[in-house]
Amino acid sequence: MSCTAPRLQSYSEPCDLTHDALFCPTPTGLEGDEDLEFLLTGGELVKIRSRTWKKNRFYKLQEDCKTLWHESKKTFMRDQTCEFTIDDIESVRKGRQSEGLKKHTDPNMEELCFSIFFKGRKKNLDLMAASGDEASRWVRALEKIINNISLHLDASWIINCMRKADKNADNQMNLKELKHFLRQINVEVDDTYAEEIFKKCDTSNSGSLEGAEIKHFYDLLTHREEIDVIYKQYALAEGQMSARDLLNFLLNEQREEATPEDAYTLIEKYEVDEIAKQKKQMTKDGFLMYLHHDDGSILNPAHKPVYQDMSQPLNHYYISSSHNTYLMEDQVKGPSSTEAYIRALMKSCRCVELDCWDGDSGEPVIYHGYTMTSKVRFKDVIQAIKEYAFKTSDYPVILSLENHCSVEQQKLMAHHMISILGDALLTRPLGNTMPTNFPSPEELKGKFIIKGKRLNKLNAIFSNNSIIDEDTVSEEDEAADVKENGQKAKSKKTKMKLAKQLSDIVIYCKSVHFHGFEHARDNQDFYEMSSFKESKAFSLADTSATAFIHHNMDKLSRIYPAGSRTNSSNYNPVPMWNVGCQIVALNFQTPSKEMHLNQGRFLPNGFCGYVLKPEFQRSPSSQFDPGSLIKGPWLKRQTFHVMVISAQQLPKLNKDKAKSIVDPLVRVEIHGVPADNASKETHYIDNNGFNPMWNENFSFNIYVPELALVRFVVEDYDSTSQNDLIGQYCLPLTSVQKGYRHVPLLTKRGDVICSAGLFVHLMLIDAE
Repeated sequence: MSCTAPRLQSYSEPCDLTHDALFCPTPTGLEGDEDLEFLLTGGELVKIRSRTWKKNRFYKLQEDCKTLWHESKKTFMRDQTCEFTIDDIESVRKGRQSEGLKKHTDPNMEELCFSIFFKGRKKNLDLMAASGDEASRWVRALEKIINNISLHLDASWIINCMRKADKNADNQMNLKELKHFLRQINVEVDDTYAEEIFKKCDTSNSGSLEGAEIKHFYDLLTHREEIDVIYKQYALAEGQMSARDLLNFLLNEQREEATPEDAYTLIEKYEVDEIAKQKKQMTKDGFLMYLHHDDGSILNPAHKPVYQDMSQPLNHYYISSSHNTYLMEDQVKGPSSTEAYIRALMKSCRCVELDCWDGDSGEPVIYHGYTMTSKVRFKDVIQAIKEYAFKTSDYPVILSLENHCSVEQQKLMAHHMISILGDALLTRPLGNTMPTNFPSPEELKGKFIIKGKRLNKLNAIFSNNSIIDEDTVSEEDEAADVKENGQKAKSKKTKMKLAKQLSDIVIYCKSVHFHGFEHARDNQDFYEMSSFKESKAFSLADTSATAFIHHNMDKLSRIYPAGSRTNSSNYNPVPMWNVGCQIVALNFQTPSKEMHLNQGRFLPNGFCGYVLKPEFQRSPSSQFDPGSLIKGPWLKRQTFHVMVISAQQLPKLNKDKAKSIVDPLVRVEIHGVPADNASKETHYIDNNGFNPMWNENFSFNIYVPELALVRFVVEDYDSTSQNDLIGQYCLPLTSVQKGYRHVPLLTKRGDVICSAGLFVHLMLIDAE
């Protein structure tokens, strides 16, 4: 099959479910599970909001296995209030992990406490159980069902909507309930069509659907005709796919270098019918199961784990980096929080920023100076960083210090880092001799690297030359910018005293001012790095791209947003990656297109926060310039063909309005060198978020595929105002799988949208 497929009717997702499963679904693999039964039975917990507000609440998982309800003791027999759905949960953490629990409970209650953290900006839920064992049971059970639901989303979304539509809970659906259900799943149909579907399924002529009739309705609704077309073309063995048929599909459509063993493996992995599996055949249900999982996803499954060479010097990698990490919102009056560090680290951010100031109590604090942002203790931040730095990635974390503290509180900063981080804190270079280059991420696994000012050269560690306890150094570049924005009367660059204790733990990331690429080449050691405000960095990238790339072959560069971005907005990181900058710091707290690109850049390679730069950004002989594209190994002209076929189960944007149905369109964007940047979009489809179909073809000319990112955007069309974002997904072009692929969709904040996705056909052809 070519990239052009026949135009078909709208379709959706098939699933073989019994009537009981439609109304009483149990997560697959958890039938009879003790932890699931524990949640379904429920139990009493103490909800904590302050030292004085601690209320008993009865929590219970509903039978849909997706909704957690709580009941107040006073209204136990009268009221039930839906608290949240399992899909809303980002994580469950045992112990006094939240700021609220640390503030409002005593340390001896550590084992009794746990917190539920939510996606987006919803406030976390702090709870306390009667015993440590019970708290552990709640945490274990919730984590189990969260992980299970993430594997079994597609049918459960529809099922949940069916349950909501069954207003009188009689396990039947009348015509009115059917119309309500269709609106729930984001499909607007006229009354005639709704009645037609209803009559077709109401074989008993009872005026309501039940039992096998509901099953028939479900099958009609979730039938995907286009999958039928693809499947029938290759299913030549008595109407089913043999292993040979599947191999032909993998070779011809998916353009994979597959073997018969690969086909057997996929059948064993995804086939749901045991008889077909024994015959080494794949049914249509098994075929769809394959398309919906990793092997059929747009992201190459070989790129999901760490697959790149991690033994190169540290500066040969892009490093996922955060700016003003302590902020939850804007940088004028937003809250500072340890939770902001935890969230960034759990997204595999490997460079976090700490703006350090003298605290009133003698303890250094972190906040955005000269603003109304709240303050958080430096000590608490270091403790949170220690606990969460290596949960999602083993590779090193850089602590970028913006130091405004007095010498005495600097000494406390050094003390806290040394005592809390312990052996994980890098306090001297690896090895016994003065290094000439960075160690690799592999060598630095589990280590913390401090970025900041240093009083002397690194080789002083290997000599007996001592220095006094303190001396003056120039301010950090960003610190001077903050002062310039906050105190107009102050000069931009001033001197400050630096404590020896803090200076001594700055090893591979010594901050120095930038005086030009030639000066850096002749005077700076490899471990001496500069920070660039975005305007300066973009100017250098425009005027001296090749020199910037060569600078980054030897040294690290950090880019940070302009101080004028008081709303914590972001700049485009792609031009900075194009010139080899490693630490391209963004405001992680601000959901934006720029953060989507950052998430896409670091999606492959185990989402570990490190991505190896292309060879032409690491080789000293390279003359690569992203603006001019002279001939070289970077120039690999390709044509990227994209067919946007359909979408499935797009969420309603206005859940408060029952009749609010989306009018979706899809935009495909390429982000890379200037010559590759492009954007094309489909037409919009009226009133169908459940199973819209486009069948539109696009082609993109690609010149430097190793730097290109692909971003899919689904929007709700609006003729009178800006379109609303429904979902998005971004990944490197080099990690895209060819052929028929499903594309998951993420929210604006980067969370997975349950059940929603795009179905596309992709081809990447070398240009002649």
